[in-house]
Amino acid sequence: MNGYQRIMKAMSLEKPDRTPIAEFLIDKNVYRHFFPAAKSQIDLEIAWDFDAVGCGARFNVVEQFSDGTFIDEWMVTYQRNSEEVAHPIKGCINSMDDLKNYTPPDPYHPDRLGELHELVRKYKGEKAITFRHRAAFMWSCYLMGIDNMLMNFILNPDLCHAVLDMVLEVNLQIVRQAIRAGADIIVLGDDYAHNKGTLFSPDDFRTFILPRLQKMVDTIHDEGAMVIKHTDGNIMKILDDIVDTGIDGLNPIEPVAGMDIKYIKKTYGDRISIWGNIDCGDLLCNGSEDQVRKAVVDCIKAAGENGGHILTSSNSIHSSVNPENYRIMIETAKTFPI
Repeated sequence: MNGYQRIMKAMSLEKPDRTPIAEFLIDKNVYRHFFPAAKSQIDLEIAWDFDAVGCGARFNVVEQFSDGTFIDEWMVTYQRNSEEVAHPIKGCINSMDDLKNYTPPDPYHPDRLGELHELVRKYKGEKAITFRHRAAFMWSCYLMGIDNMLMNFILNPDLCHAVLDMVLEVNLQIVRQAIRAGADIIVLGDDYAHNKGTLFSPDDFRTFILPRLQKMVDTIHDEGAMVIKHTDGNIMKILDDIVDTGIDGLNPIEPVAGMDIKYIKKTYGDRISIWGNIDCGDLLCNGSEDQVRKAVVDCIKAAGENGGHILTSSNSIHSSVNPENYRIMIETAKTFPI
């Protein structure tokens, strides 16, 4: 099997020849440990023969400042840090008047699909092509500020609905383009939870977030692609709702948040593929090689029986991950039988 066949077999809840391997975000400090001249994580993914390659939507910097902050096309201000993803620190929508005067990013900007066209040209049919994007929640939080967004679920729900709908419409147009350009799988990266539970009540999830997630999932399927729902944290209170949208897979099933991959596999494994969940916190940062090997073997045993499992980290391969531990993780997954 090649990578594309292996991923699609697992996505179809069947058993491939070995556990498929993917990762949605790898920090430059990790991949350049092995390949100093690498331009992106794709260089490592190809060299190590991952089964999927991917990229995300690109939103350009429109203004940057000497203190390390910058503004992107969403007109959100971010603070640069040591990680691949900058931290949003200031939005621009606090009222309906702000929204009326706001112009969202052009979904058809020529840079919008990032490296996708090149990936499709080189690897279509050989490896699964993933495209990282979002539905509506996180960018709405960036625009309003997450505290303000959650507060306004109660104080100003009309504003929340309007911002969420605006963001969703932009993102739907981008996703349609990505699929028509050749993406096989869309990875939706809105986070819904922290380690102790969701950021909102299940009722608020069903009122504000679930309908937009459903629309995005339906659009992806209508366009002929598959969808992975990524969300950090403990999502057990809303997991039935998420699975009921018809997603094809769940990631990352974070163990430090109490997400038990064996339970998820047993409960939902006849409906969704399982993407996860090697701990990228203490284990991949500080664990011994033997501990990493054991975690990979335990994960494959728990989630890989009869197929339907793709091995990834429990979030991303961030800058503090020990590169050698990541190498051990990948090597073990390739050699341990399902």
